[in-house]
Amino acid sequence: MKHYDIAAYIWPAYTGDDTRSLIFWPDGIGEWQSVKKATARYEGHNWPRKPLWGYCDEANPEVMEMQIDAAANHGVNVFIYDWYWYDNRPFLENCLNDGYLKAKNNDRVKFYLMWANHDANYTWDRRLSDTSPDTVVWKAVTNRQQFETVAKRVISQYFSHPSYYRIDDCPVFEIYELRNLVQGLGGTGQCIEALNWFREETKKAGHPGLHLQLCSWGSHRKNMSGVDGATETTVSEELDQLGFDSTTHYQYCHFTNVDRDYAEIMKDVEKEWERMDTEFNVPYFPHVSIGWDNNPRFQNFRHGIVKNNDPAAIEKAFLAARDYVDNHPDQAPLITVNSWNEWTETSYLQPDDLYGYGYLEAIKRVFKDS
Repeated sequence: MKHYDIAAYIWPAYTGDDTRSLIFWPDGIGEWQSVKKATARYEGHNWPRKPLWGYCDEANPEVMEMQIDAAANHGVNVFIYDWYWYDNRPFLENCLNDGYLKAKNNDRVKFYLMWANHDANYTWDRRLSDTSPDTVVWKAVTNRQQFETVAKRVISQYFSHPSYYRIDDCPVFEIYELRNLVQGLGGTGQCIEALNWFREETKKAGHPGLHLQLCSWGSHRKNMSGVDGATETTVSEELDQLGFDSTTHYQYCHFTNVDRDYAEIMKDVEKEWERMDTEFNVPYFPHVSIGWDNNPRFQNFRHGIVKNNDPAAIEKAFLAARDYVDNHPDQAPLITVNSWNEWTETSYLQPDDLYGYGYLEAIKRVFKDS
């Protein structure tokens, strides 16, 4: 049977162990607080929902041992941990450090990091999200000194772990916000220097190299540096200059209208996969999002809800992603998934009281049983 790497993003907010998380979720259970308070906004709205595993603490290694087994048994064999750095220190690192890394069976599911270098704002706080969603709590841009602190931390703390995911034996490190990265470092030239330094430091630590992966948001041109009058470039042009090794997506809502039927969305998604494959000079790894509906984070109704994303529809999406991988035999057989547990964005694989284990069983049929 052919091997596939099914990599699900993890939102590490389902614990109260990080004291700074109390700013957003004062009940001390992380963003489960918002999940518990979610209500139906219209007739037929599939909320509230409840996790079949309960509102568990994902910084607990015993909880993660159970989740790792469930993931591996259904074909999910990589976790991509959203990783945060604010105010010159990590944020929400507990689920990875105390949950996954202390799980006795973490050899069954590999992991890698996606540096979620976006600003922290009150979108996470249900009390303030309707009135002040864009109010910044912490800025995500980092200067060169802070960047080096981040790089040294991930190299020393994670890259050498036997379960860290690699491509061509190089640890994979994904970056979410290209523009924030470039602006914080002072421009494209300075960013090139910083990333080259990161690669060399990774080699000094005993690795053959570093696989830098970019989270893509679309095809429009941007002034990446933030300096007035600077040249606008596309993501593909900037990626070539910076020397990234691959790209993927995080969420369908970043590049298409998601306020419609899932089958219609998938038509545009497959076109996006082909665009990425054609326009980029590095491998594109296909991405599957389970859904989108971030109403649990707000008290007032928010438009933009994926419709009819039942397990049968998701299975078809994974079949399409599998076909893409099969048609690109020279690249790693990687498919990224949003997500393992993005409950408040209604895009998760974990079992619930609506579909049970339906999404996980769909993955199993496509990648383990066929």
